[in-house]
Amino acid sequence: MKSFVKGCLTLTLLLLMAGCNNQRHQNAIPSGQSKNTIRYAKGLAIYQYDGFSVVRVSNPWPKATKAYTYVLHSKNATIPDSLKQYSKIQVPIKSIVVTSTTHVPSLEILGVQNTLSGFPNLDYISSPKIRKRIEDGKIKELGSNQNLNTEVLIGLAPDVIIGYGIDNNNPTLDNLQRSGLKVLLDGDWNEQTPLGKAEWIKLFGALYGLDAKANQVFSVIENDYNATTKLVRKAALKPTVLAGAVYENQWYLPEGNSWGAQFIKQAGGNYLWGNSPGTGSLSLPFEIVYEKGQKADYWIGPGQFISLKEMAAANGNYTAFDSYKNRRIYSFSSKKGKTGGVIFYELAPNRPDLVLKDMVKILHPELLPDYTLYFFEQLQ
Repeated sequence: MKSFVKGCLTLTLLLLMAGCNNQRHQNAIPSGQSKNTIRYAKGLAIYQYDGFSVVRVSNPWPKATKAYTYVLHSKNATIPDSLKQYSKIQVPIKSIVVTSTTHVPSLEILGVQNTLSGFPNLDYISSPKIRKRIEDGKIKELGSNQNLNTEVLIGLAPDVIIGYGIDNNNPTLDNLQRSGLKVLLDGDWNEQTPLGKAEWIKLFGALYGLDAKANQVFSVIENDYNATTKLVRKAALKPTVLAGAVYENQWYLPEGNSWGAQFIKQAGGNYLWGNSPGTGSLSLPFEIVYEKGQKADYWIGPGQFISLKEMAAANGNYTAFDSYKNRRIYSFSSKKGKTGGVIFYELAPNRPDLVLKDMVKILHPELLPDYTLYFFEQLQ
């Protein structure tokens, strides 16, 4: 799963090469009145023209220096010569293969879930509508993202395969392209802001000719998210928050600028490691976390634990934290799909408005008296 990537290989390219690459892709954008329609996502740009649109994916993995350009065009569109070197995909598409559960909600929200024909490791999917299609044999198992079943994919012949990479090395996707299949990289997982991740629904809108619907959906999410952040200004206090848990003798918790840490801050919480640099995970000795977090008011996201008893059995030292003693520990791990997929991993990046409301309900319940937690549960 993309959400659990703890470390990625760093691409080492010469600055001169990177500069030339970025200039080449910048020049690929035709001159004219079109402006980038993306506002929050840093790794996605969409330029719309008469009969076609240009999609640029510039940050598909951490520290990527290579950008990817795709031309989405209607059947009889005239494509400028400057774009003919790039991958071209005729739209609207009628069939698709995606490779991450975070892609699934966009299909369902846009009402095109019936076009999904294959996915790697089907058990990860939690969506009831998609699970019904899996049970009916309408979606094929494709193995794993780094080792996709090429034979099955060629047989499916989808209009496009939405892939992702953790570095510049995915020979399976390269082989699929050499076989004539269309592959488009999705970098939603590498976005560092809640609204930036959610805005990738506009890519799927462009693929299906549903740009207006995707824009409308995102606008509702954006407005709801921003309205909740304004509501938080009424909070009188900022409770302290601990996160993460011990794994292989190290305590892993979000860095201060990470996606998860931003939710805590936006919800009016004082995340104890909120000033730490970085957008990934911290790895700290238990003693350091205990010294700083023993008195924390809340503990949000304690790894995969789904009960206080399970936590105590795994590490008796957890019981010494005030948040444990006061039963102020909240987890998303207990809410799962039919085959064990954690719903949060699939849906949360697409619905930051719900994640933020959950956080506000936990930290400032008086601000949302009628709201029921969607992803999180208080551990018992």
